[in-house]
Amino acid sequence: MNHDYQKDIAGCGLTGLINKKKKPIDGSHIKKSLSLMNDRGNGLGAGYAAYGVYPEMADCYAFHVMYDFDSSRMEAEELLKANYEIEKIEAMPTKPVKEIVISPLLIRYFLKPKKDKITGDQSEEDFVVKTVMQVNSEIEGAYIFSSGKNMGAFKGVGNPAEIADFFCLEEYEGYIWTGHTRFPTNTPGWWGGAHPFTLLDWSIVHNGEISSYGINKRYLEMFGYKLTLLTDTEVVAYLFDLLVRKHGLDIGMACKVLASPFWKDIDKMDAEDKEIYTALRQTYGSALLNGPFSLLFGHSKGLVGINDRIKLRPLVAATKDDFVYMASEESAIREICPDPERIWTPRAGEPVIVDLEE
Repeated sequence: MNHDYQKDIAGCGLTGLINKKKKPIDGSHIKKSLSLMNDRGNGLGAGYAAYGVYPEMADCYAFHVMYDFDSSRMEAEELLKANYEIEKIEAMPTKPVKEIVISPLLIRYFLKPKKDKITGDQSEEDFVVKTVMQVNSEIEGAYIFSSGKNMGAFKGVGNPAEIADFFCLEEYEGYIWTGHTRFPTNTPGWWGGAHPFTLLDWSIVHNGEISSYGINKRYLEMFGYKLTLLTDTEVVAYLFDLLVRKHGLDIGMACKVLASPFWKDIDKMDAEDKEIYTALRQTYGSALLNGPFSLLFGHSKGLVGINDRIKLRPLVAATKDDFVYMASEESAIREICPDPERIWTPRAGEPVIVDLEE
């Protein structure tokens, strides 16, 4: 047997970029980067998230919705019209791609919650989250797969180039992009199961396996989250929402909860850090992510990349001028940034946190 060339693809590929000065770039770049890692997927899912793509509707929530049946759409729109002022309803722009034979009905809505529907101490974001959970768990054949402001997710069953072409990605411009090609192992390959997973303006692309999915799911359900999408990655998007938006942790601290140091390492810290990390582990033990993973976390103010605590999945980062790039492979970065100023491999459990310049 020839052992001269072996490649452990480790399942799934992810890539992302951010321009810190919010300079918009079109979707051809992220398509080119992700398509280089075609062999990390098997054609059963690919997708993208982009920020800054709806500047003319920036004050509206942009709901991207998949429907399996006309009756699903009727039921969902009845709910939306009762609770939201809908500025615009339209079919998501798509174009024929030979390899994509079947797809759900894809509709997008630009809307704002009706003020009189938000009651008590409920925030506008709480109201939107409740709507997403209600539609996705109670209306058969309806799935809100994107619900943020001035951002959108575009995903489906296919390889990276097919999904990018299907959604006309080159016609969009954004200042943050993430992409994912999927190699499903323990969960089914279906349109809703493709990455990214989103909630409000949080978006997650993930390579690996969340072996703590069961306890993470039960923990989230205590706070009213409903997990219905048949994949472990869904918990990560909701955990960021819980930790950052609901509990007020900063991004760095949330990362330390999800990829917490081992107890043996906490014991070696100085007294102040030891106290902090002990409290985090005790308070948020059920939010800890176990298993091999690398993930990119996009939000309205920046981009984050992080590995599991012993780096069982690859992640590479690079910088060039005002751009920061992250991907599963260095080659995916060099495909769109041939001459980076700096390129490095983040250490296990240490997040790469990039903020937009206000």
